[in-house]
Amino acid sequence: MSMLSRVANNIYWLGRYLERAENTARIVNVNANLLLDLPKNVRLGWTPLLEIMSNKEIFNEYYDTPNEENVTAFLITDTRNPSSIISSLIAARENARTIREIIPREAWEQINSIYLFAKEQQQEQIKNGRYRHNYLNKIIQAQQAITGNLSGTMTHDEGYDFLCLGRNIERADMTTRIIDVRSATLLPYIDNEITPFENIQWMSVLKSLTGYQMYRRQMRLRIKREDVLRFLLHDDKFPRAVKHTLLQVQTFLTNLPNSEKALQELKVVQHQLYEAKPETLKQDKLHEFIDELQKSLESLHNTMSEAYF
Repeated sequence: MSMLSRVANNIYWLGRYLERAENTARIVNVNANLLLDLPKNVRLGWTPLLEIMSNKEIFNEYYDTPNEENVTAFLITDTRNPSSIISSLIAARENARTIREIIPREAWEQINSIYLFAKEQQQEQIKNGRYRHNYLNKIIQAQQAITGNLSGTMTHDEGYDFLCLGRNIERADMTTRIIDVRSATLLPYIDNEITPFENIQWMSVLKSLTGYQMYRRQMRLRIKREDVLRFLLHDDKFPRAVKHTLLQVQTFLTNLPNSEKALQELKVVQHQLYEAKPETLKQDKLHEFIDELQKSLESLHNTMSEAYF
């Protein structure tokens, strides 16, 4: 393999950190909107976001109450949280800086620019909900611009393969996390299948993954748990559906040398996903299924790390 393992590792993690910053910005924005749509007696709050990001324990070390101000500060600007937006942008910038000769100059400038914007504006955005919404949208748009720039101007060689592997592994991981936590969150409050609040819940799942319009275009039905789960797990054309991300991983791994072991590991994950009918599972079984899927994704990441990094 012609690419140094250090460079491959940096590009892979650049893809992951950029995707993580964008996904975190989305779930914070969507949660704020969801809370406005729910009735006052449904107290959903901000704790589910800590569960999605798996960093509740770190949060509890530094904060007393999981209220809006604390959780948004922790997820957006707190460098003590390794998954916060600012931490992800710092890590993305550092990875990009060390491989500046591999990526287009414009992409490096965009990454540096959004990092500087996020750092300079970070204090204001927590206090004001409207400003926070604009701040997060700017981060989402910047990430999409960077992704487009890299796709359109970076040579599609081994380096680009590693970038896309990182993005798709991170995407699969985040999609499963959002489904797992969000599908469990409101169930204690919902007794009646036709309640409109179940629709709001599943709409928020789709919006967290920017999948609402694509779901409506494909399904043309009212939003139902079974259909949303089928779409987000088994659709092979929607970019944030787990099946699509795994097909992308397969494509980019196939381009790389020494990928036999990783491709075997990927087959295990794909088999798990394709054989299951998650839309038919009750909540506890759905949680078990997603838990196993996430362990397999972690195992796939470890196999790739051993092979290449």
